[in-house]
Amino acid sequence: MFIREIESFIEEDLGYDDVSCTIVPDRPVEATVFTKEDCTVAGIDEAASIYYYFGIQAETDFKDGDRLSKGDVIFRLRGGAVSILRAERISLNFLGHLSGIATLTRNCTDIVRKHSETTRVACTRKTTPGIRKFEKLAVAAGGGDTHRFNLSDAVMIKDNHVKLMGIEAAIKAARKTSFTRKIEVEVESAEDAVFAAELGADIIMLDNMQPDEIKKTLSILKEKELRESVLMEASGGISLENLEDYAKTGVDIISMGSLIHKSRWIDVSLEIVGYEA
Repeated sequence: MFIREIESFIEEDLGYDDVSCTIVPDRPVEATVFTKEDCTVAGIDEAASIYYYFGIQAETDFKDGDRLSKGDVIFRLRGGAVSILRAERISLNFLGHLSGIATLTRNCTDIVRKHSETTRVACTRKTTPGIRKFEKLAVAAGGGDTHRFNLSDAVMIKDNHVKLMGIEAAIKAARKTSFTRKIEVEVESAEDAVFAAELGADIIMLDNMQPDEIKKTLSILKEKELRESVLMEASGGISLENLEDYAKTGVDIISMGSLIHKSRWIDVSLEIVGYEA
């Protein structure tokens, strides 16, 4: 985490006149940060960066992606009382939010692994403005794929691109950008999937297709000897509840915006356990 990022989070939380933390005597204290429920932890580095900024000694036995049980101590802290109180909410927000994403992602990857050893579970760009990189890294901690971090990572030709210029013209224009970028095309029918594959798309996203439609599309691509030349991604309306049906289709990637925007925060707490008189 960059210093400028930490300072922006501190500015947001402390404001211009921190009357809550400064009323306590600033004596050396010890504290623990612990989880109140089972989870896959994420946000370790982010929380540690915040503690170090405040001059707090922070020790942990864990790394992002570790599975924790209720009551596990994530951090043992030593530092000034005021500093620990100031770092408390910011660090817990990151740990709770990012661990929630990692935990949901882990649950999803566990479901998919029952049916495929190779299918990737990926997130999307449906992220919280300003903290996308942290949320996507939390997906990675849960065993998922980060997909694109931003629009520069790859070319994705979506429905509005197709409406404006058509699949063929869009792919030709994308090929002119750089040989290093993969080209992904979003389609809504088997016919368009075949067309995009014939034009040399690297990845084809089957948007809002039901599992039976996906299986049919993959079968057609296989018959035309196009299946092995392209990665197939299912996306749109996929959740924890229907994920198993999509995992059985044989696609290479299942992308889920819900990994981030429907994740539930993990309950994480900080408790002062000792102080000098």
